[in-house]
Amino acid sequence: MKLQKKITGAISLIAMIASTTTVIGQEIKVWTTETQPARLERQAKMAAEYESSTGVKVEMIPVEESEMGTRATAAFAAGDLPDVIYYGLQYALPWTEAGILDPEAAQEVVDALGSDTFAPGPIQMAATPNGVAGVPVDGWTQMVVYRKDLFEANGLEAPSSYENVTTALSKLHNPPSMYGFVAATKVDENFMSQVLEHVLLANGATPVNNSGFSGFDESKTIEALEFYKAIADASPEGELFWQQSRELYFAGKAAMIIWSPFIMDELAGLRDSAPPTINSDPTSRELASATGFVTNFSGPSNPAGAAWADSRYFGITVDADTEAAQDFVKFAVGDGYLDTLAIAPEGKFPSRNGSSSNPTEYIDGWAKLDVGVDRRAPLSDLYPADVISSIVEGLDVAQRWGVTEGQLGLASKIINSQVINRVVREFIDGDIAADAAVAKMNSELSKIN
Repeated sequence: MKLQKKITGAISLIAMIASTTTVIGQEIKVWTTETQPARLERQAKMAAEYESSTGVKVEMIPVEESEMGTRATAAFAAGDLPDVIYYGLQYALPWTEAGILDPEAAQEVVDALGSDTFAPGPIQMAATPNGVAGVPVDGWTQMVVYRKDLFEANGLEAPSSYENVTTALSKLHNPPSMYGFVAATKVDENFMSQVLEHVLLANGATPVNNSGFSGFDESKTIEALEFYKAIADASPEGELFWQQSRELYFAGKAAMIIWSPFIMDELAGLRDSAPPTINSDPTSRELASATGFVTNFSGPSNPAGAAWADSRYFGITVDADTEAAQDFVKFAVGDGYLDTLAIAPEGKFPSRNGSSSNPTEYIDGWAKLDVGVDRRAPLSDLYPADVISSIVEGLDVAQRWGVTEGQLGLASKIINSQVINRVVREFIDGDIAADAAVAKMNSELSKIN
């Protein structure tokens, strides 16, 4: 009996030592598109902290976003995928369908952390029949940036709808001292593609359905076209894109623009290469304090509105050491989550709002992270709490063409073709009627597959 106990004890000790040795010698690989040196340094520090607490080494491997698709396909074919990939929304469903990602493993992480602690938008956009394609990490929503002080002085509602924007144009458009809007009109700029998708989404107009290309609904699209012509007519002449919209707004010569949240640190005078010029002090926060932001934007045919968003995920691959990969992801969006967001807080809105015990823990912590380039300050010092909350809440209703329909790949081809940009420009220039513009878009887009 004693001998049996000794043998059993010895076997248990050997098993424990073997298990410990395995953990200590373990290594996982993580591909990341955050390739800038300062961002890589932050990620390496986070990986070192994880290794010190778990014994598992994490190798952060930078991969340029433009190369991610081909790299992943080649690695999958060779059976040499990393354990975890930090990737953008455009790959979620295609990589799941190709067998690159393990949605069941990602879903287990979300369930363990609490699915209700995540913003619903990023979860819904990456949903598959077998689970979420990746664990939501961060994202950002495009915004209507507007002169809140001028809106308040004129008794105007925030520009959260087509109607509110056009009403504001009638009171605020007074060129050349003040343009009502700076719309994107440069056809070959991706900026125009993003802004147009945002405006069309707001009215529920989409070119795809579950079966593929559906064509734009005429009524909804005509409403969107007429709105876009209204904001273009209240803009300066010329080929306009992100540069002019930012410059004119910073100079105090535009009442409204559409931009990404990456404008927020510049707006507060923290970046010398893009300073506010509304007064003589390039570090002034005057314009930031006079600015409001709208993420959820609606048209008359879609009162609920939509927020155009970019979302990022940690995907666990089919070649992964699954348990080790899951544990790292739990850390990266759990105990280490604020370090993850600190890589670039102004463009990394938290996709996970908080923990089960503190529902706003990560939103509150993110607001205190420093942003800026030449000077740094936390967002909570630059903008009021209600402004920050409204921006983050945009992820709750985040949308993109083709996501819910499983047609993101086709939608991306449609956008990248720039057919929509070109035809919209013809319409706002008066070269084609609205109904003819819809018909022309649908005809040309139907040839894309």
